[in-house]
Amino acid sequence: MNNEKYDIAILGAGESGVGAALLAKKQGVEPFVSDAGPISDAFKQELINANIAFEESGHSLETLHSVKEWVKSPGIPDSIPLIKDGIDAGIAVISEIEFAYRYFDGKIMAVTGSNGKTTTTSLIYHVLKTAGKNVGLGGNIGTSFARLILDHTYEMVVLELSSFQLDGIVKFRPDVAVVTNISPDHLDRYDYDIDKYIASKFRITENQVNSDVLVHYQDGQYISDYLAHQIIVPQKVAFDVGKDIGLTDEDFARMPLQGPHNRMNMMAAYIATEYWIEEEVIKEAFETFETIPHRLQYVAEVEKVRYYNDSKATNVDAVLFALQSFDEPVVWIAGGVDKGNDYSVLEEHLHNVKALVCLGTDNSKLLEFFGGKINPISEASSMKEALDQATDLCGNGDVVLLSPACASFDLFKNYEDRGEQFCELVHKMMDNKLVNN
Repeated sequence: MNNEKYDIAILGAGESGVGAALLAKKQGVEPFVSDAGPISDAFKQELINANIAFEESGHSLETLHSVKEWVKSPGIPDSIPLIKDGIDAGIAVISEIEFAYRYFDGKIMAVTGSNGKTTTTSLIYHVLKTAGKNVGLGGNIGTSFARLILDHTYEMVVLELSSFQLDGIVKFRPDVAVVTNISPDHLDRYDYDIDKYIASKFRITENQVNSDVLVHYQDGQYISDYLAHQIIVPQKVAFDVGKDIGLTDEDFARMPLQGPHNRMNMMAAYIATEYWIEEEVIKEAFETFETIPHRLQYVAEVEKVRYYNDSKATNVDAVLFALQSFDEPVVWIAGGVDKGNDYSVLEEHLHNVKALVCLGTDNSKLLEFFGGKINPISEASSMKEALDQATDLCGNGDVVLLSPACASFDLFKNYEDRGEQFCELVHKMMDNKLVNN
């Protein structure tokens, strides 16, 4: 293997890694892709078609250390020996977001936060698209930034960004940055230190200039406290549930998105887009917006029980928003891989939770905290088992809510797989009832 021919190494061959490799190749930067595990057939074929060198199920350290820059996929922690050794050797380790930024000269609207970022990102994109803008949508929401700009020239892009993606930026600068909110999440990647997690989120604004804008949720804890001790260069625009932004209660009532958390998402999207789009166009776009799969997604009503898929709720604050959206009795399905959750924030919001079904391989933390607070509590080791238990606990007018508060990879491929299994089983229940009737 001729190590001298590679200009850049890309660690991880998922969506972001392969996207970065394809963009590098197009830009005349020779990439080498290395993945510690197997590469999916689809991504492998893309690399082969583009004549990109790759390896799987292990890293060739000699080859990697012959390259002076690595693009690291967001799923790879900074703490592993490979990354630490690379940095100690003087290798620059950046994210795919930073790499793609080098080859884009349009406007960037970037959204981060612990909760609501997918909905807010999608709302912003929908408003801009409805207004006729030449706009792309990507980042953590599905299509990597690199792949997004591979074959398209956009006037602007809207990016959802995770803290992991922001950890690897150097010069990346959005024209409008949005921080939806911050609550403890992914603390296992930040030494269980909330201050490190907050600082990671606010890297979204570190390269902004005076003419840029930072839109942020105005809370009484993490964001406000952080901003009070930081020098923020761009214009700051705060929003909260009581802010008047030109949307009335009647306006909100016509929107397909409901609940206090979605009101905040709409406020963030409204403020972020009003710099370019007229108020009436924003309102019209909001009214035609389609809800996001796996985020408080209404699935169906079966025998007077309504089922909601909130599989993307992988932390406690997301569950809090979900529980606050219902006045009806709720049978709650939760569980998975705990990420350092503090369930005490839910304690005052359990009045309408009539039962809890714990879905995971280790439910000990849920059982310990909610035992005596919710009755009954049961355990399930598959989605079908969980759904059967939840349905048996329901009466007319109740809600079954899948809102896990945890990561999914103990029993599922990802949160999408978890939500899709839930929806598929609910639809089967509905079909069976129709046939039997």
